[in-house]
Amino acid sequence: MSEDWAAVAKAINQRVEELGMRQKELAERSHVSLAIVRELQHNLVERRRSPRTLESLSTALGWHPQHLEAVLHDRRPPEVGDPVVDLADTLWTRIDRVEERLEDITDRLEALKTDVASVMTQLADVAKHVRDRR
Repeated sequence: MSEDWAAVAKAINQRVEELGMRQKELAERSHVSLAIVRELQHNLVERRRSPRTLESLSTALGWHPQHLEAVLHDRRPPEVGDPVVDLADTLWTRIDRVEERLEDITDRLEALKTDVASVMTQLADVAKHVRDRR
């Protein structure tokens, strides 16, 4: 899943300008350090952030708690009144799908292994037959 931290920076900067808010005020309202607010606002360091950091900033900016998370992953941000999606449930659903795919891949590999063993046996038989004819 790609992450667009530049889009997060742009969204924060536009909203801060709309609200006439300073970095320090955003840091205080969101309880996120001024250094992290600065990093995000100027896209200085692209690294994984706690979902709570983006949630706190979203809320402090008057958005739905998952607004910046949606921006980060190039999804339509939810509206302020929309329910908060439990990302843990979403994650478990995705993990379940991955496990199902892995089981399918494992089954296919086992079938290929059987096919290769059969072909190897047939080749050994042909090689033995060719040697016996000489």
